[in-house]
Amino acid sequence: MNAFDALGRDLHTALGRRIAHRARRKRVVRTAALSVTAAGILSAGALASGVLPGLDLDPTRWEILGRGEVDGKASYVNARERATGSESTFVEERDAGLDRYDAFLLHQKTMAAAGSTPDSGAVCTADQLTRAEIAALETVAALVSPGVSQEAGQGEVAAAVEPFGCSGRGYAGERARWVYARTEPIEALMPGARATARRLLGG
Repeated sequence: MNAFDALGRDLHTALGRRIAHRARRKRVVRTAALSVTAAGILSAGALASGVLPGLDLDPTRWEILGRGEVDGKASYVNARERATGSESTFVEERDAGLDRYDAFLLHQKTMAAAGSTPDSGAVCTADQLTRAEIAALETVAALVSPGVSQEAGQGEVAAAVEPFGCSGRGYAGERARWVYARTEPIEALMPGARATARRLLGG
C-alpha cells in the first residue's frame, strides 16, 4: 500500500466515524468516469477538494460540467480537474430511512442521471443483489482477514460478481468489501446477506 492509499483509507475511516456520530447515513461516492479508477471509491482527493458537505467543489481545482438532483434524495456533480483534465462524478445519497434495496435503486438512478453506469445489463433484482453480496463476501473472506483494507481482493470480487450480469453487481461487490473491511456497518448490506457477513466477521 502506498502513501496515497493509506491516506485515502484513513480519510474514509474518519468520514465513517463522522457519519455515525451524526446518527444518519449520508454516503458520498466518487466515480472517475474517464479513468481506470473503480466506480464507487471515495478518494483522498475528493475529500481534500472540499466535496463535503453538499458537493461544494473547490473552483480553483475543479471546473463544474453539470449537476443535478434525483428525487430530492441525491445530488451529483460532474466536474473536470483543472490540473489533469480528468473528469469525475461526485455523488451524495441521502438514503436514511430507505430500505437497502430502495437505497440501491436510488444509487442506480443517480448514477444514470449523472451519466455514469459502470455495469451493463438490467438493474439487479433484490435477490440478485443479495446473492452477489454473499458471493463477494465469501470471495474476499477467502483472501484476507476482516478489517484489512477495503481495496483488498478488488479484482477477485469483481470476477465473483460478474456472472450475475446485472447492473449493480459492482455496487454489491463494493458494499461487501467495505463491510468486510469494517469501514461500513453490516446494515449497508441487503438483509439476506447480513447473516453471512456476521459469520465471516466473527459475530
